[in-house]
Formats: sequence, structure tokens, C-alpha cells
Amino acid sequence: MDITRETQKQSQERLRSVFCAADIAWLPGHFAFTETANPEVAVSASRRALAVIRDENCWSVLDEADEKSPEKFRVFTCHFNADIPNSGFVGWLASEIKRELGSGVFVVCGHNRQRGGIFDYWGVPAEIAAGVLQLIEKLRLQAHS
Repeated sequence: MDITRETQKQSQERLRSVFCAADIAWLPGHFAFTETANPEVAVSASRRALAVIRDENCWSVLDEADEKSPEKFRVFTCHFNADIPNSGFVGWLASEIKRELGSGVFVVCGHNRQRGGIFDYWGVPAEIAAGVLQLIEKLRLQAHS
């Protein structure tokens, strides 16, 4: 975890650099959460799921959506350059998406040492996925300017 002391302007510049250097890829299809109280179901589902997480009441599995899924999401991944501290990135990009498109997001993080460390799965409502893609392209162009 990076601890960075910087001004707001320095932070914005660093986060734009993080964004430009990140490997961003959209996963095919739609995804949805399902819930189960049965840990055996959650563990067996985890063999194909993107994420499995639990709280004190249930297991939640993020998996491919089907026709019965009430809320569908598109998911993209961000793998970061290990040489640029990415602290604050989730808050920054989530705020940009909220400001521009009015939507919240969900983010599930993982770790892959071979690809720079922390990586993110970003979930956005399927209805705004095209807008998020356009916003990502716009922000990356602005960062290069």
C-alpha cells in the first residue's frame, strides 16, 4: 500500500498517469451478483466466478448473468503499472464516473504479482457501459494532452 503526501494538483497528475499506464480491458458479457447462505454453493460457484465475498449473513458471488438476473453489470479490469503508486485511483475514477454519468460503481480488488500487484474489477450498470467506455477514452486523451 502506498502512502503518498502530495497536493491535490500533484495527486490529480499522478492519478492521470496511473490511468494512462493502466492496462484496461472489458470482459465479454454481463455479470450479476447471486446470494447464498450455503458456503459449499459459494465455493463451488467460485470456480467460474469473478469474485466471492461474504458478510455475517450470506455469501455473494459475482458471476455471469443469466436471463433471471435482476441487475446486470458490465465489468472491466484495470491492471496497474507497478512503478506508479495507484493510491486513490478507485476514488478518483469512481468520482469521475459519478460526476459525468450519475452512476455509482462497484470495485473488487485482487492481487497479481506478475502484472504489477493490485488489480481491479470495475462493475458498472449495463445501461451506462457505453458511456463509461467513452468517458475512459476521453479521460485518457485528456491525460495525454
